[in-house]
Amino acid sequence: MQQNILNILKGAILLERRGRAFYEQISMQTKSEAVKEIFQLMAEEEAKHVSFLSEQYKQVVKNGVFSTVNIDMEHNHDDISVEVLSEKLQNQISAASYEAAAIAAAISMEKKAIDFYADRAKIATDDEEKKLFKWLSEWEIGHLELLEELDRELVEKVWNDNSFWPY
Repeated sequence: MQQNILNILKGAILLERRGRAFYEQISMQTKSEAVKEIFQLMAEEEAKHVSFLSEQYKQVVKNGVFSTVNIDMEHNHDDISVEVLSEKLQNQISAASYEAAAIAAAISMEKKAIDFYADRAKIATDDEEKKLFKWLSEWEIGHLELLEELDRELVEKVWNDNSFWPY
């Protein structure tokens, strides 16, 4: 049982490290300052997730159980959303650009993370484990909503700019 939990935590840590590496790479390669900022922020948040998960891993190895989860349960991406969805950002990238493709890939990654964490929260028997994975799932939902909103805005801009909307 403990080995199974450790394997789940290893998988979660790997998932977060991959997300962080992906977001850092995008932030280094983009020419858009707004995209750079959002992906840097997301990389930092993924690093926090790695830290939380690594601490839990150590606790499970040491004590056989999850430690009390003392983490900020609030996720507010509204401030990011307002900045990211600004006209400046929309003018910096198009729906067919590298950045737009990165956003689409990030959406897919976030969906996988949400499914992983939500599934684990449902079957967890330890209250602290359940709390941790529920919190991670909710945080990733915030990332997903932000990315999907940005993607919708970009697509709508392209459709409007090219008069694709049917009348």
